[in-house]
Amino acid sequence: MEIDTVPRPCVCTSVRRAARVLTRAYDASLKPSGMNITQLAVMRAVRRHPGEPLSHVAENLMMDRTSLYRELASLQRRKWVSLKDEGDGRSRNAIITERGSAVLAKADSDWANIQSAIVDRFGRTAWKAFVAELQRLIECSDAVMASTLPIFDSRRS
Repeated sequence: MEIDTVPRPCVCTSVRRAARVLTRAYDASLKPSGMNITQLAVMRAVRRHPGEPLSHVAENLMMDRTSLYRELASLQRRKWVSLKDEGDGRSRNAIITERGSAVLAKADSDWANIQSAIVDRFGRTAWKAFVAELQRLIECSDAVMASTLPIFDSRRS
């Protein structure tokens, strides 16, 4: 393919740039809680998957297990989560501690403020359409990867 005919700007670069800008905004809003947006996402995923293996949490976040474990180690040092080995010794799960629940409640409130402000400025109808388009973009990427790399599974990358 001729480089001059490739659509611009780069899909990945554009999405990553937006993610960096949004991360800064959310992190600033969450600062009073002592949590950042990545920690909030991990804590919420743990809350959605109580007692489930961490592999399920990683899949839910579309995050590799190594990155998840690194984030969980940080949360564990802060005593926001407790990690437990499953009975079979092959998997672990995380539980939000009482201290973590208190921090999460504050962070949820801070998140709600920035989320509402951004979505209201963007437009709620436009936001719903954009979320659908992002999902479609993910599906397009998965389909391209599956056709070029038959063993590819985006949920496990």
